[in-house]
Amino acid sequence: MKLSDFDFDLPEGRIATRPASPRSSARLLVAQGDAITDGVVTDLVDWLRPGDRLVLNDTRVIPARLSGTRRRGESEARIEATLLEPQADGTWAALLKPLKRVKDGEEIRFSDALSAVVEAREDGQARLRFNLSGEDFDAALEAAGAMPLPPYIAALRAADEKDREDYQTVWAKNSGAVAAPTASLHFDEALLAALEAKGVAFTHVTLHVGAGTFLPVKVDDVTQHRMHGEWGEVSEHAAQEISATKAAGGRVIPVGTTALRLIETAAEGGEIAPFSGVTEIFIYPGYRFRVTDALMTNFHLPKSTLLMLVSALMGQDRTRRIYDHAVAEGYRFFSYGDASLLIPE
Repeated sequence: MKLSDFDFDLPEGRIATRPASPRSSARLLVAQGDAITDGVVTDLVDWLRPGDRLVLNDTRVIPARLSGTRRRGESEARIEATLLEPQADGTWAALLKPLKRVKDGEEIRFSDALSAVVEAREDGQARLRFNLSGEDFDAALEAAGAMPLPPYIAALRAADEKDREDYQTVWAKNSGAVAAPTASLHFDEALLAALEAKGVAFTHVTLHVGAGTFLPVKVDDVTQHRMHGEWGEVSEHAAQEISATKAAGGRVIPVGTTALRLIETAAEGGEIAPFSGVTEIFIYPGYRFRVTDALMTNFHLPKSTLLMLVSALMGQDRTRRIYDHAVAEGYRFFSYGDASLLIPE
């Protein structure tokens, strides 16, 4: 299985730099078996059935992009930091640009309230120990940081205040992600109420999406790719809700690849079970899904692990037809783009 099997031509200008407004007015491609239907996200009410269960990732994106200064005598250097994930010893793994401008032990000041000492540098990353912790750190980060837009959007424009709302789901709860579960960005309160009235149920799980979600696949044989790790949790209550839906004949439909990867990790024993820890699950064609019956997701990068996941669910030939259709019909791609509802045969 070659990396080139997951390539496609995406014309320039298809990367969405702002979301649809309102959220639920984004376009929705529905692929059920071999049939493809064009619509809008509010049409979910017509496609989902009473007894179906949507699995929602309730992670909260932190304003992980920071701009600061490093002073060394009379000189100073501007340092850009992107927080990646907290470490067990209380430090944060971070990307620093330019990394060569800092030394171990030096301080970077991000605001009057927030600063960090560089404790170590390795593998192109740094470990930062901040001067604050707990709620004090959260408040200072909220004031000083910017939303960590994906690199393909950040290359086109800088993050601004509007992204603090746009790049966060309406049910975001547990802070820790440095990227949004973007399929979930299409939901607003009105759509959630309409789905609930239809008899669709919701289960919340948590997977803190990391910057590794944007890492390219660098091996030609995709089966040799090593997936990045992300922390997630499926509570006992969530596992029971999903099990009950399966037992009653309802469909379990994760919203986004993050929720899908998490519940499939929690079901690696054959059935869904409580889970808390790091998942490195890599889903590509040939994978046997244990709990997922369908998927709502955005349109993904060529040659990405997310496209491989979609191909595992829908089949490679069918996925190629879906993406050809999306390109031909002008769908908007990636994090702020349009959505798809994928229902295998």
